[in-house]
Amino acid sequence: MKRLFYEFTESFRIALTQIRANKMRSVLTALGVIIGIVAVTLMGTAIRGIDTGFQNSLAMLGDDVVYVQKWPWGGVEDWWNYANRPNVKPADADALNRIIAATPNSLLDVAVPVVARPCSIKRDDAKVNNVFTIGTMADYARISGAEYKEGRLFNDTEAGAGRQVVALGHDVAEALFPLGSPLDQTVLVDGQPFTVIGVFAKQGEFLGLFSFDNQVVVPLRAYQKYFGTRRGSELRVKIKDKTQLDAAKEELAGAMRRVRGQLPGERNNFELNEQQAFKAQLDPIKSGIAMAGLFITGLSLFVGAIGIMNITFVSVKERTKEIGTRKALGARRRSILMQFLIEAVSICLIGGAGGMVVAFGLFLGIRAAAPGFPVEFSPDLVLVSMLVSVITGIVSGFAPAWGASRLDPVVALRYE
Repeated sequence: MKRLFYEFTESFRIALTQIRANKMRSVLTALGVIIGIVAVTLMGTAIRGIDTGFQNSLAMLGDDVVYVQKWPWGGVEDWWNYANRPNVKPADADALNRIIAATPNSLLDVAVPVVARPCSIKRDDAKVNNVFTIGTMADYARISGAEYKEGRLFNDTEAGAGRQVVALGHDVAEALFPLGSPLDQTVLVDGQPFTVIGVFAKQGEFLGLFSFDNQVVVPLRAYQKYFGTRRGSELRVKIKDKTQLDAAKEELAGAMRRVRGQLPGERNNFELNEQQAFKAQLDPIKSGIAMAGLFITGLSLFVGAIGIMNITFVSVKERTKEIGTRKALGARRRSILMQFLIEAVSICLIGGAGGMVVAFGLFLGIRAAAPGFPVEFSPDLVLVSMLVSVITGIVSGFAPAWGASRLDPVVALRYE
């Protein structure tokens, strides 16, 4: 064991000496590995970032909320069948809540009507356009899970009376009230005065497509008074136990059929949507990114491995007499094999470290240029990259190292 340790340290010392003696050649050889490691790291960063951003976005939708709507969230071919469906009405929520209350051991908690449209929000000379304006009931607080920077959402009394009060999204409040608190101030929602009673804490974006901070929430009756509900609405139904989502959806479908007065055998004239629909659409995108990344990574590492193998063969040829001398003095085959193998692995580790530095710099650049883009750099990627570097070095350096260890010392000493 002591001899093996000595051979290893001596081989490592010789490998570093050779790398220092041929700095430019070693750097150029490691370039292919650097590109491969950058590809590995950026692919992992992208996939991990997409996962993180997607999970954060789904958390905003609520994993215990089912959306009763006219249209499904996925693409449809027979769109005319969906277009002919009746709109979901806010009154359906009252009927559904009565059924839930009368159902023993119901898996459903509460149904909340939600209607929405884009509006302009104005305060003095400040104005924000295309703000997602939501009309709903006080139970919206039970399904949204949103926190408040200050103030609150309207209560049952305010909602029932149709009071003109509003809770502002974080970005809307920042744009209209950059210097002071918006509480108890008046804003104009499409020209109609509403008193600010709350400001949501910052929530972020949904898959970079929609900002939860660019919205306001008003009582449903006030919304209906000024904006109407001709576009239809949706019901957001909170379930009691998200582990029983499928059973809850079956109960909800049956209850909605009763609300709609549908006969047995008739096709549902409503859709039950939940966050898994988005996940099903995102998985093929993630798989495509992974496949493209693996192809680019594999190609880069293959080119890098060929370069390292070629240089190691050249190094063996240049040092054939040295190998012959060492073997004539008693060096074992494993010592020669270890020497060239460690040299190949060391070049790959240098390339791996360089690739990590480049990848981390690109990561910082992406995060600075696009703060909202979900990217995540983790220690796991460092370990994976170093492991890939070591494996590449072993695979590419084994054949030349094996050939060097099998050289006949007599032939090696006579090599010119």
